[in-house]
Amino acid sequence: MFKNEKYSNLFSIWLISLITLTAIIIIVGGLTRLTDSGLSITKWEIFKGLLPPLNQEQWNKYFLEYKSIPQYILLNSAMTLEEFKFIFFWEYFHRILGRLIGLLFFIPFIFFIYKKLLNDYLTPRLVGISLLILLQGFIGWYMVKSGLTNDVTVSHYRLSLHLFTAFIIFSSLVWIYMNHHFLKYKKFFQISSSFIFIKILLFFIFLQIIIGAFVSGLDAGKIYQTWPLMNGTFFPTDNFINNLFNFGDPSFVQFLHRNIAYIIFVLSIYTGFFIYRKKIKQLYNSYLIFILFVGIQVLLGILVLFSNVDIYFASLHQISSIFLIVSSLNLYFRSIRSN
Repeated sequence: MFKNEKYSNLFSIWLISLITLTAIIIIVGGLTRLTDSGLSITKWEIFKGLLPPLNQEQWNKYFLEYKSIPQYILLNSAMTLEEFKFIFFWEYFHRILGRLIGLLFFIPFIFFIYKKLLNDYLTPRLVGISLLILLQGFIGWYMVKSGLTNDVTVSHYRLSLHLFTAFIIFSSLVWIYMNHHFLKYKKFFQISSSFIFIKILLFFIFLQIIIGAFVSGLDAGKIYQTWPLMNGTFFPTDNFINNLFNFGDPSFVQFLHRNIAYIIFVLSIYTGFFIYRKKIKQLYNSYLIFILFVGIQVLLGILVLFSNVDIYFASLHQISSIFLIVSSLNLYFRSIRSN
């Protein structure tokens, strides 16, 4: 698959490094949201922000800038400088990781192009990922801007776009790595109807990522903290009908998040039933790994509710989603034929 076998292992290491760093930035991004740290740096400093504040004067400058936004004025007016440093460093490390991913991607990518090592399969896909990485930087700042003037937090729509783009980059890298590792040319978008339910399952998993970001951005996990019912009823009791399909309503968003999880669980069980009934042995191990992470994800989601969105359970829930994506991609990859 790679034009020069001499660099094949180097290419694998590069992909694994990018996949790992992208997973880490998703985790750190989640913790940045959970600690309400995303607005602590109010400017988009591409080069100037490489170093954190190094003296008291610089710290006072950043803190003064934070004091001018609604989040500080309306929510955190009693915050001390030491407390500000805590939220500052979450956002700072998130941005540093973004820069590191950019450098780790573009420097070797330019080298591979210069050496003419990439074939017709890899080149357009890596170019697409490069554009997504550049776009992600703009989306990140577009998200932050939404919380600097008229609101105390960022737009949950922009937060969702930011997270979803990160998962698209992550998933694309994983897919390219699997093709490279197994010497295949499998396309992600398959028109054939074979294993259609796995395609549907993948669709709902990615949709759940979007809705999960809505839940996080709206703090919807703090509205109803009982399970399986929402305070004794299947539907939310606070004017649910009038807020149907209102994606800015925390109750509806949590209701949607729960029910998409049920759909994913049922589809996952059906997938296993089909695989074992048809005796598709090459999918046995992949399915067992996948259903394990489905179960873990469901359990962690319930614990997040019961714990009043405890930061550790919430972060584990997001970490588990990364493994769920990888295991679902692996199952899907093994279910389709090479082109």
